[in-house]
Amino acid sequence: MNFKDFFKSRLRELRLERSETQQQVAKDLGIPSQHYQKFEYGAVLPSLENFIALADHFQVSLDYLAGRSEDRKP
Repeated sequence: MNFKDFFKSRLRELRLERSETQQQVAKDLGIPSQHYQKFEYGAVLPSLENFIALADHFQVSLDYLAGRSEDRKP
């Protein structure tokens, strides 16, 4: 599995665990919902700033979000 496929799956998994909509996550990040949707569809990868914001939002480590660790602790 390539990184984009892994990342979009991990992102969707985290969002659904919290029972949030794509719009809710996008609003918390301060980005348009269409931009967030592109992350989950694998069309684009987030900037470093958005990657950090996603990890903060889901309260996971950057390594967990990137698939480098199975330890969720930030």
